[in-house]
Amino acid sequence: LFLTADLVKEALREAYACRNESDMIACLNTVLDLCRETKNRRFLWFYRLIQTHFDGIVAHGKFHIANGRMEGLNQKIKTMRRHAYGIADDEYLFLKIMDLSRASYVRNPKSHKVLH
Repeated sequence: LFLTADLVKEALREAYACRNESDMIACLNTVLDLCRETKNRRFLWFYRLIQTHFDGIVAHGKFHIANGRMEGLNQKIKTMRRHAYGIADDEYLFLKIMDLSRASYVRNPKSHKVLH
């Protein structure tokens, strides 16, 4: 099983390095075959996981984008909806969400200004 885990790891690494969609599909099929042939319950779980998310994995390999930005925007919208609980005007809420999505983001803002 350790050898199979190493083979799966290398095949996944190779799949994510592929720039061509058909090459990535071939590498992922190799991963699926390895996992299915072991008949180990953990590898079979991983097989089902890859199989159910196959299209998304290939799309990530094809377009090289992640959904982190969209997830962050969804969290901002949730927070805005909580803060705007009493707002009766939906148009104003949508304008606030649009404004929030355009705001620049500073990852680690300085918490204190240094005075010279």
